[in-house]
Order: sequence, then structure tokens, then C-alpha cells
Amino acid sequence: MEIREARRVKNLPPYLFAQIDRLIEEKKKQGVDVISLGIGDPVEPSPSIVLKALKEALKNPENHRYPSYFGLSEFRETAAKWMKKRFGVDLHPDKEILPVIGSKEGIAHLPWAMVDPGDYVLVPDPGYPVYATATILSEGIPYLMPLKWENHFLADFEAVPSGVVKKSKLMFLNYPNNPTSATADLDYFKNVIEWARKNGIVVAHDNAYSEITFNDYIAPSILQIEGALEVAVEFHSLSKTLNMTGWRIGFVAGNEKVLNALGRLKTNIDSGIFNPIQYAGIAGLRNYEETVARMRRIYENRKKLITDFLDKVGLKYWKSGATIYIWVVVPEKETSSSFARKLLEEAAVVVSPGAAYGNSGEGYVRISLTVKDERLKEAIVRLERVLQ
Repeated sequence: MEIREARRVKNLPPYLFAQIDRLIEEKKKQGVDVISLGIGDPVEPSPSIVLKALKEALKNPENHRYPSYFGLSEFRETAAKWMKKRFGVDLHPDKEILPVIGSKEGIAHLPWAMVDPGDYVLVPDPGYPVYATATILSEGIPYLMPLKWENHFLADFEAVPSGVVKKSKLMFLNYPNNPTSATADLDYFKNVIEWARKNGIVVAHDNAYSEITFNDYIAPSILQIEGALEVAVEFHSLSKTLNMTGWRIGFVAGNEKVLNALGRLKTNIDSGIFNPIQYAGIAGLRNYEETVARMRRIYENRKKLITDFLDKVGLKYWKSGATIYIWVVVPEKETSSSFARKLLEEAAVVVSPGAAYGNSGEGYVRISLTVKDERLKEAIVRLERVLQ
């Protein structure tokens, strides 16, 4: 008997970070000490106040039962208060906030809720791979919007052909950006909202890196723009903000109709977020300033270590005031994959090849700052031997 997988799965590319995990595992089996600067997974522990809240919530047997499909009302209210405090945005906790099992889950399911077969979804290129793969799974068509150095890696949505615009239902954006680390200001978001309202396109803004910023830069929310709630939703993740990547908790805020559609889909797929994790998230959001300030200092120090090294060896990179990544131009005569392979083979250091994030990522690699300082310094020593 021949077992045949669905076409929608067959058409999916291998997931980048799963490939990186396999490469690291293979090298470890060979006895190689690999330092991974490839995945944005913070090594610092989750805040103690988060751990304490989890421990207390676990003691209550009621919290071991099925959670609400739409999350604890207390979590939604806390998320709404955080949005008000952080961005000055007023949101209804029952209509304009929806908890998700990590923002990846919500992003992946959004096209299922909004896109019919043959509809276009506008996707940044390079970009978080889930935008395009979720579109493929929903039988939509990803239309790639190139992010270019000369355009500050801002998506030029106005350059999308009118025929594609007419068939488009959804547009993904992500600032501060992964993988380029580029940022956007409120003027840019104002243009986005005006264009989206004019063309009847829902904007999904992935704001997972809003709190990882440096110097005087403060990342905005697209929901700060007048009229944004008519067409936009915004994803927020506790993963990077509070070092809670493995906990899988976040929320999406914004347009009520979009959240209602996503909520209806999710009630048929998942059973909500474990209540103790929600209580931990509540504690984290209520006391996030200290954690965020500490993490900013840590990442700023690591960023300087890397950028000083890149300056020394003459590698060009995008100068940014945000994210846990550095977007680096590969040397002449190298591709993103060949350069990443060279660093793995000759220095046992993993970086992410830019082409894995889309065709426009060719010519770059992404360096992540989520390793301990001593390991980062060791990686720099190894890389310097190869690149000098």
C-alpha cells in the first residue's frame, strides 16, 4: 500500500529551525562543540515572579481542568491594560483581545480563518517562514514583497500589482523585523492603514520584538494609528518579552471580526492555554518593566560585542535599534548558504542563511544574540580565526 501525503504538506518547504536543529545534532554526534547563533531562543530564565505564579496556580485542582477556549478573563483584561499602558491603545478585553498558544500558533491559523483557496496573502520577503507556509496550508497564494536594504527593509505594499491587490485578503508585516532587525515608525504604519482601508485588506502585524529595543528607540504599535481597528490585528508574544519561549503563550489584539473568526477556528482545533500558564503570563505582564530593562541591557552588550567584531573583520551589517538579531552581508563570492556552511564546518558556529527566509534574503546571514556572553565571546574568537 502506498501512503500519500496531502499536496498541501508536500508543497511545504522544510522548516528552517528544524533543519538547524538537525545540523547541530549531527555535529554533536561527531563530538564537535557547536555554538548556535542561529535560533532566537533566550537562554536567560523566565522571571521568578512568573515561576512563583505558576507554582501557586498549580496547587489549585480547578486549574488542571479544561481551560476556557477564549482564555481567562483576567488574562485578557491584563493584556488590554498592558496595551493601554505600553501603547496608549484602548481595547475591549472580551472583543479585541484573544489569547493564543504562542504567537506562532495564532499567526499560522489566521490565514485559515481569513483566506479562501486562490486568495492572495501579501508576505514580506525575507520574513518569518510561517507567514508563507500558513498561507500555503490554507490554499491561499503568497505574494512576496521584497524587503530591500535601499528601502530600509520596509515592505513596499504600494508596488504590489493592482491585479494582485484586488485578489488579496491579508497582509503580514513585522516591525521590529525578523530577520533583518529593521524598524518602522508611526508614519509608515499610517500609510499602511490608509492603503489597507482603501483596498479592503486585513493587516496582521507581528510585534513579537516590540520590547527588545535599544538607546532611545521605542517600538510603536500599528493599533496606535487612527482607523487601525477597522482593518488591523497585532500579535504579541511573551516569548521574547519575558523569556517564556517554551511556555507558549501570547495574544492577538485588534479588529473584532478578525478575532471572532480566528476564535471560531481555534475552538474547533485546540482547547485553550493551560490555566497556570495564563496566571504566570498575567504576573509577567503586570511586572514586565524590570525583566525587560534587564534583558535590554544584556542584548545591548552582546550586540556591541558582535558589531565590534564585524567592524574589525570588515563585514557590513544593518545598524538597528531593535531585536535580538543582526543582519549581516556575506562576503563577496559567497552565498548565504555557502557562508553559513563555511562557518559551521570551519568554526563550529551556526548562523542562519538569509535565503531560508525568502529569495530576498540571499546575500545575508542572521546572527542571534541568545547565547551566554562567554559562549558569544568564544564564537567570536572562532569566527575571527576563519574570517581574518
